[in-house]
Order: sequence, then C-alpha cells, then structure tokens
Amino acid sequence: MTQVLIAITILWGFVFIYAVMATMDFGAGFWSMLYINHDKTKATNIANRYLSPTWEVTNTFIVALVVAVYSLFPGAAYSLGTVLLVPGSLILLLLAIRSAFLVFSHVADDYRKPLTYITGITGLLIPGLLISVLPISHGPYIDFEDGQTLQLGKLFTSPHEYAFFGFAVASTLFLSSLLLADYSKASKEYEAYKVYRRDAMIIGPISVVMAFLIMFTMKNEASWIYDRMMEDLTILLISLLGFLVAGAALFLPTNKEGMKGMPRVAVVAVTFQYVLASYVYGNAHLPYIIYPEVTIQSGFTDPNSFRAVFITYIVGFIILFPGFVYFWSLFMNDKRYLRQKS
Repeated sequence: MTQVLIAITILWGFVFIYAVMATMDFGAGFWSMLYINHDKTKATNIANRYLSPTWEVTNTFIVALVVAVYSLFPGAAYSLGTVLLVPGSLILLLLAIRSAFLVFSHVADDYRKPLTYITGITGLLIPGLLISVLPISHGPYIDFEDGQTLQLGKLFTSPHEYAFFGFAVASTLFLSSLLLADYSKASKEYEAYKVYRRDAMIIGPISVVMAFLIMFTMKNEASWIYDRMMEDLTILLISLLGFLVAGAALFLPTNKEGMKGMPRVAVVAVTFQYVLASYVYGNAHLPYIIYPEVTIQSGFTDPNSFRAVFITYIVGFIILFPGFVYFWSLFMNDKRYLRQKS
C-alpha cells in the first residue's frame, strides 16, 4: 500500500469512528429530550447517564479529523475549507450551542427542559449537516470556474442532499436507540430497555429505506460513484445481512426475566454493516477528495512530512487506545455506575 493510500485510510478511519460515536451521542440527546416527561420508564435518565461521560470524548475525534486533513492532505485543505465554509460554520455553531446547553441543562434545574429540547434538536441537525460533506464532495454542486464556489441553492434543492440528510437522522436514532437498549439492559432498567428496543425496531427499517433512496438519487446526480459502488455489490449485500442479523437479535429471548432481545449482538452487527458499506463508498470515491478537481495525489503532503506525522499517529494510538478501552470497559461494566439511582 502506498503512502497516499495509508494516509487516506487513516483519514477515513477517523471519519468512521467519529461518525459512529457521534451518532450515538447526538441520538442520546434526542431521546433524552423525547422522554423527558416519561418518568416511569427512566429512559431520559438512561440517556443522560450515557451522555455525561461520552460527549467530551466524542468531540476529541472531530479535532483529530481536522488535524488529519491539514497534516496529511494540506493541498486539499484549501479546497475543502472554501467549499465547506458555510456548512462548516453552521456545524461549529450548532456544536458550540449543543455543548454549552448540554452542560447548562445539568446545572440549571429551572431551565432544564428548554435546554434539553435545544440540545435534542441540535443533536439531529448536526449529523444532517455533517453528512452533507459527502454529496458536496461528489462535485455537481460546486462551480470550479468561479473559485470553487459552493452553489447552496442547487445543493439545498437537490433530492440527493435530502436523502443523505434523512439517512443521517435515521442512522443517528437507530444506532443510539440500539446502544441505549443495550445500556438499559446492562443497567437492569427493563422499562427503558423495552422503549429503546421498540424504537430501534421502528427506525431500523427506515434507515435502510433511506440508504436505498441515497443509491437511487446517486444514480441520477453522481453516476460516477454509483457505478463504482455497484462493482462491489456483493459486499453491499453482505452489509445488508448485518442489518438482518441485528433485527433477528432483537427478537431472541435471552434471560430468565423473559426479556426479548440481544441488543449487544445487534450493536455489533449494525456496526459491521456500516463498516462494510463505508468501505464500499470510500473505495468508490477514490482517488477523488472533491470530484473531479481534487484527488488524494494532488492534495497529499510531502513524503517526509507524512512519515513524521504517521509515526506521531502510531505513538499517539499506542498511548491513547488502552485508555479508551479502559474507559469504555468501566462505562459499560461498572455496576455502581450502571445501576445508580436517579
């Protein structure tokens, strides 16, 4: 594998990790808002218990992503910064609002509900805006003859954009409901578990429909990447199998209390599904960062700089990865935290 392919793999790895973690984080904020008046199920308490230790960790990956772009593909950073100026600014503004209001919602009891509502709503808008980077990178909404200008009117009247937006929202709610179902079961909060299991079973098929809608609109508006994805149709079908496994796992009885479902198996299966689908999409996107002007070769950093950056990433990974594993093991297995009272 050449240096440029290693670099784009690192970058895409950061994109995928952030996408999965952030969707679970943003979705938890929405569920916290939705069930804020349902004290009996304790669904909001479960969502807040998940949000408290994870939202700060999640945001570190978007910093790593930006640093990776500028260190590995500085030649593409100008184009990306120019094209994504408006959506990127909106994302940063919403992230700042959500982070601030999330903190305030836990300390300002008199305003907890309105703050939670704002947190939940922004938690759905942010994934939709983040995923807008993908259809923008397909090229048809950029005027390359006028200084790489993003045509916002054309973008926000495109069915392709709204297919991606809908997929981001559905995936956010689906992944987060699955994880919160698993978290509720581990916490022995079975009423909350039933709620989140039901939500996952409703929203899961919607996310698959939105994925098919993306492919349908992509065929018309970005046929170059659609044709390349169809070359890996077998892998896409295998990824769809992961969704079916997740659905089956939610119906299986597993414990003596008579609670149906194996949510942890479903989380793993769906993550596997997204890994395969992400690979097919990323492979089809190569060698373009922004079609058709910016490629991974034209944006790549100096080879000597890459080696220095790559060694830095390896050292950082060796230092940080055990810490993240330990954090998640405590978070998901510490019985005192899992079963703490409201």
